[in-house]
Amino acid sequence: MNAKILLVEDDPGLGFVIKDNLVTKGYQVTLCKDGEEGLNTFLHAPFDLCILDVMMPKKDGFSLARGIREKNKDVPILFVTAKSMLEDKVSGFTAGGDDYIVKPFSMEELCLRMEVFLKRSTGHVPGEIFSLGLYSFDFSNLTLIHMGGSKILTQKEADVLKLLCVHKDRVMKREEILKTVWGDDDYFLGRSLDVFISKLRKYLKEDPTVEIVNYHGVGFKLELK
Repeated sequence: MNAKILLVEDDPGLGFVIKDNLVTKGYQVTLCKDGEEGLNTFLHAPFDLCILDVMMPKKDGFSLARGIREKNKDVPILFVTAKSMLEDKVSGFTAGGDDYIVKPFSMEELCLRMEVFLKRSTGHVPGEIFSLGLYSFDFSNLTLIHMGGSKILTQKEADVLKLLCVHKDRVMKREEILKTVWGDDDYFLGRSLDVFISKLRKYLKEDPTVEIVNYHGVGFKLELK
């Protein structure tokens, strides 16, 4: 496995437990105790994935994520948050996060989520490719390709776009998208979905014939004109 993980957690007990379990599973883990140390460490060494606590001294997880994104737009970022902070999901995704895991969690759940994101760095994986006007969307490799270049999507961005591609001939209800991609349809996840739709529209803006149409109060439909 040997993936290099940056773990930033200010709770020394939890940080030790997570690091110890991940090292046992073959990961190379660097543990930092606050956001400033985390950012300085990231800027001086390569990492395959970042696990960030949200509430930390000196620099919180969202600020740290924005700092990481200034240097690297593709490295997966997984936030660790308490149940009482679920309303911060939108802020986390806007800051550049790819996913959340809520305390308390099992190491099995954490590792499964990590593996989803680490797959992108294992080389080309044959899979579904969708044609979207001037774009080609390679779902298995999380890549949106355009004549001007390519864009690596996060797993959640790719999941949402794939769902819209597969059902491009009908309106996908909001709750249907949320339950398929996130497994739930609560209010805060609904706001997060709007963030992802905005990002996908931005990625597809070079071709005016490709549009994600919002059917207010109902859902979204991918239209190819």
